[in-house]
Amino acid sequence: MIRLSSSVSIPEEEIILQAIRSQGAGGQNVNKVSTAIHLFFDVKASSLPHFYKERLLRLNDHRLTAEGVVIIKSQEYRSQEKNKEAALLRLKQMILVATATQKKRRPTKPTKGSQKRRLDSKKKRSQTKAMRGRQDY
Repeated sequence: MIRLSSSVSIPEEEIILQAIRSQGAGGQNVNKVSTAIHLFFDVKASSLPHFYKERLLRLNDHRLTAEGVVIIKSQEYRSQEKNKEAALLRLKQMILVATATQKKRRPTKPTKGSQKRRLDSKKKRSQTKAMRGRQDY
């Protein structure tokens, strides 16, 4: 069971873990042992609250398919158990990032001093450019 908060958790039955062979270097171990893990999590069929599902499905992530299935591949470790833990941790982080609420932005105004400095610099620049033109003596 993955605990997301004090009241929300994902039962292990909703997560499908599939062992596959890892890619890349690793000698004979790569050819014999299936240490990489494919994690499948169907967001639409899960027992997550509606708010979590909505936020996850709106997420723009390459790990989320059009059908609403999260697919995570973990193969960084040489043991299947560590890769399983890493995949579950990544799923948890993905859900927590999707459901994090942004702090509301309060619009700010420029200070009087900064407005005055800006206008002064504009006047000075204008005078400099005016001095470059033809002069009437």
